[in-house]
Amino acid sequence: MKKKLLIIIGIVLILVLAVVLFFFFYKKPISSIKTYGNIEIRQVDMSFQVAGIINNVFFEEGDYVKKGDLLATIDDRDYKANYKKAYFEKKSSYSQMLEDNSKYQRNHPLCFDGTLSKQDCTTLFNNKDISKAKYGLSNANLEYQKNQLYYTKLYALQDGIITTRAQEKGARVNANQIVYVMSLNKPIWVRTYIKETDLGNIKYGNKAYVYTDTIDPKTKQKKKYEGYIGYISPVAEFTPKTVQTQDLRVDLMYRIRVYIDEVDEYLRQGMPVTIEIPIYEA
Repeated sequence: MKKKLLIIIGIVLILVLAVVLFFFFYKKPISSIKTYGNIEIRQVDMSFQVAGIINNVFFEEGDYVKKGDLLATIDDRDYKANYKKAYFEKKSSYSQMLEDNSKYQRNHPLCFDGTLSKQDCTTLFNNKDISKAKYGLSNANLEYQKNQLYYTKLYALQDGIITTRAQEKGARVNANQIVYVMSLNKPIWVRTYIKETDLGNIKYGNKAYVYTDTIDPKTKQKKKYEGYIGYISPVAEFTPKTVQTQDLRVDLMYRIRVYIDEVDEYLRQGMPVTIEIPIYEA
């Protein structure tokens, strides 16, 4: 019984200590900065690194893709043939290098006693170096042709959403010609502006809240996202007309970025949002 009582007392003391620490360290914001901005998402142009005729296009606009997904392929028959040719050229040059090196090892001692002429000795030495260089070139060419063959397949390098499908099966494309445009899942940030008088109240890493105009069915309030200030422009500029503030639009403002921590599929490029930056007591 005494042991149970000590346990209960210990639990109560821990709870009391937790409450005291909470009120000691918790800082309530004394005010906030309210501004407006738009969602920005990075977009990537996806293209083949080689030219050819498209065999397959696997994704449609609006599809989600993951890093490593195969997006499209082009006809690789010529690239396979070039790779095969380079492979046998490497084998041939390797055999020639071994042959010329063997001749050199067998005959170069004869250059010291005058059995072979200077011209023959020079040819012997040069043939060894030339065949070695040719083997190096064939090895490099094989690696190049291997890469060219690999480039006939277009893979997603990051997670994202296909926003534009620019080519279809059967189309002939050049190297670096756009096949897809993809919006990345991360990072997503808000481009907004603040007044010069508010600069002294913000810094990198400050917490910020982003509100969209969509009503969350659970909370019956505007959807809320947490984020942080990740960029503050060092140069003032005129506020663009697309940004609404309570002051005149000709005022000089400073551009900032608020990066959103937990993103979801409901955030879209250009979406207007409201940003609230809490200001805490120093």
